[in-house]
Amino acid sequence: MLVTSRPRALFIVPWFLFPANTGGRIRTRDILRGMKGGRYEITLVSPEPEAGAAKSGEIDSVCDRFVGWPNRARGPMFAYTRLRHLAARLPVSVATDWSAAAQQAIEAELATGPDVAVVDFAHTAVFTPDRLRVPSILFTHNVEAQIFKRHAEVAGNPLARAVWRSQWAKMAAFERTTLARFDGVVAVSEQDREIFARDYGIESRVHVIPTGVDLDYFAMPPQAAADGGQTLVFTGSMDWMPNIDATEFFMDEIWPLVLARRPQARAIIVGRSPPPRLIEQARQRGLAIEFTGRVEDVRPYVHDAQVYVIPLRVGGGTRLKVFEAMAMGCPMVSTEIGVEGLPLEPGTHYLLADSAAEFAEATLKLLDDPGLRAEMAQVARAHVAKNFSSKGVASAFEDICAQVAGARSGDQEAGAASDVLAKDAI
Repeated sequence: MLVTSRPRALFIVPWFLFPANTGGRIRTRDILRGMKGGRYEITLVSPEPEAGAAKSGEIDSVCDRFVGWPNRARGPMFAYTRLRHLAARLPVSVATDWSAAAQQAIEAELATGPDVAVVDFAHTAVFTPDRLRVPSILFTHNVEAQIFKRHAEVAGNPLARAVWRSQWAKMAAFERTTLARFDGVVAVSEQDREIFARDYGIESRVHVIPTGVDLDYFAMPPQAAADGGQTLVFTGSMDWMPNIDATEFFMDEIWPLVLARRPQARAIIVGRSPPPRLIEQARQRGLAIEFTGRVEDVRPYVHDAQVYVIPLRVGGGTRLKVFEAMAMGCPMVSTEIGVEGLPLEPGTHYLLADSAAEFAEATLKLLDDPGLRAEMAQVARAHVAKNFSSKGVASAFEDICAQVAGARSGDQEAGAASDVLAKDAI
């Protein structure tokens, strides 16, 4: 067993954290950064960087010790070959994550007896033993089954709808079983906690943390984007199905309504791996939509835009992009799902719009009114600064780790005492 001067926290993460280019990576990175040097000595276990990529020096900012397993290369046909798991008992996204190397690395670290083990994302639990012998926490960034359910609801093709329904049922079964294995579950919104309680019956073990944002990094620009501008921006990983669906909804139904009244308007979709078919559709239809692909820094794109759009129809958890945009002072138009789980007031912190017509109208309202944009930007920034600092979220997570570890230790001591009393009674 390893001996250290501080209790040890083991974090098991399904991907190498750098570059932090997805919401999940950003949230976990910021929590670990905030915990580094605090109550716990942190061991991070994750895949190594992708082949040919250098291990980021930033890894030292989030942990005291790093343990990696070989990152499996996924070829260009992966999106199709993974479909062979459609008949499996587990959801496709879980079945394709399994790795013998990951399982071996994680079991070796668990055997050293950390004071608490944190598993990041439900599907990562597929790497861990059925029974965890150390205090354990599952860090959920959303309700996975809810995402599958919403895909089934918006799917237009009957075959696709049937597949999503099947995957939804499998994910719900997997999620219910998986959450029950852990001493504590961390949710990112009260809404997620309510779903876990209602659907999985684990209310007493769920802890909620707020969504946090790095206020220094995501600062407001010295001055707002030019009043005469007509630029809309959306940020998000474009290899994630909810973001692809949102972009299709925007391109097909919202954007034509905006262009009808603002023909000089332009939209920028910022995020890695946009599907080539979407790029080609935008080009063929002359939609004045730019896809940037992966960028090192989203801030210049948000700073230069007049409106930040979130046309999500599918998703779960909370969205870091919302607080990032608010921190940068870019006024937002969002669907209800786009801001789901966040304590925000429509009309004050953002404009709410669910239908295509409503979304286009709200977008045009902001483009036409620089005073309204400035007012919403200031109010939104102040709200985030007061309530959602990433440092505060890290402190809350550390407290949860201590609470779960303490509760498990107390249960073990009580069990040992009961054994002694039982022996004395014989």
